[in-house]
Amino acid sequence: MPHEGVELDEHERDHLLREIERLNGQMEEAVLAALLQYLTKMSLTIPQLRVLMLLVTSEKGASGRDLAATFGVSMASMSTMLDRLASQGVAARTLDPDDHRVRRVHATPLGVSVVRRLLVARPFRSDILTRLRVEDLRALEQGFRAVSEQIALMEDTE
Repeated sequence: MPHEGVELDEHERDHLLREIERLNGQMEEAVLAALLQYLTKMSLTIPQLRVLMLLVTSEKGASGRDLAATFGVSMASMSTMLDRLASQGVAARTLDPDDHRVRRVHATPLGVSVVRRLLVARPFRSDILTRLRVEDLRALEQGFRAVSEQIALMEDTE
């Protein structure tokens, strides 16, 4: 009899995995639609957005030379892109505190806001979560915790 219970558990596991994958696909499609709608309203190009995202995640900012090397473009092309980002108020150039010959580029608060807005186009926004029942929130929290633990384990082995 214990063998039958194991088979039932595996059947339920397979069913749950398929259903989670299906639901995740639906959420990704909804998020993509919201993201595309926001992107079409922005005046940033995709290459500019890529640079801005790097700046937002960089504590020290970056030099134009480093950015040009990272993205495989000429210094002139990167300088033009940085001029456009600065003119839109999403990036700013400052003197490097360690080497005053170098100017570092940082995301401005507006730039951080733009990137965050893109990341807010996700299914787990607070306005959605606040509508869930407490028992659903508990289940979601438990699931996130389990997934986070598995991600941590994967990072430890890499």
